[in-house]
Amino acid sequence: MENRITSLLGIRYPIVAGGMIWCSGWRLAAAVSQAGGLGLIGSGSMTPELLREHIRKCRAATGKPFGVNVPLMYRYAEQIMEVAIEERVPAVFTSAGSPKTWTARLHDAGCKVVHVVSSTKFALKSQEAGVDAVVAEGFEAGGHNGREETTTMVLVPQVRQAVSIPLIAAGGIATGRGMLAAFALGAEGIQMGTRFALARESSASEAFKELCIGLQEGDTMLALKKISPTRLIRNDFYRVVEEAESRGATADELKELLGRGRSKRGIFEGDLSDGELEIGQIASLIRNLPTAAAIIGQIVGEYETERLRLPAL
Repeated sequence: MENRITSLLGIRYPIVAGGMIWCSGWRLAAAVSQAGGLGLIGSGSMTPELLREHIRKCRAATGKPFGVNVPLMYRYAEQIMEVAIEERVPAVFTSAGSPKTWTARLHDAGCKVVHVVSSTKFALKSQEAGVDAVVAEGFEAGGHNGREETTTMVLVPQVRQAVSIPLIAAGGIATGRGMLAAFALGAEGIQMGTRFALARESSASEAFKELCIGLQEGDTMLALKKISPTRLIRNDFYRVVEEAESRGATADELKELLGRGRSKRGIFEGDLSDGELEIGQIASLIRNLPTAAAIIGQIVGEYETERLRLPAL
């Protein structure tokens, strides 16, 4: 499966694992990369020292390319970037901020740079900033989403029309059929968060994983829009947020309600009641917890089967 994404990132399959907080440590990143995709270490829940440890462990576990995801609004973003540059990470995926800030320095260090966008406007700005590719992420995705609430089906073809650089689709993709659909819309690769968050090598708590593979349609909703739109499982914490938002709580009140460390408590420690449980809509389609290698094998196999079936239609 050779195309611009596989050539750019030096991978066998155009499949990227999302760099998710509390899920995407070195074990998951290394397993995805070893299986032919691009594994990402999620730095948004790490100190710079811990990220360096994960990078080195990932490099020791696989000789294949891997990357780091860096939310640019993260309080340690500058120190995280310095670590990525010092460690010569093959690829850096940036989000939640301006790609202009770091792209040139990352390129000087030999890193490929990919920026995550939620709109055509930001895709164009990313292209102008000189990034190597963009991820167009629809609001079906878990965790933090764009304020535009544009779905993947609408976003990907619009971004494809607007920019000439390589394009990766994300949001609501967990199957080979989803990958084929994304390619039909103009993408050249896919990024999957939820599917890999529910892999055996994910560092999320087993309680969180078991809850997620039992979710039904409608069990996740966007919340915290006055702070940063975030897709959450509808647990007790979500219902408290829902009540606060319905009575018109301010952004400061919502920040106080959220507090610190609530996503760690939910995703990593398994507090299914009061934790902040971030997962994508596509979780309702997932019913097992395989290895990362098995996931990639299934995605690629189903993609090829469905691609060959289409001419008959």
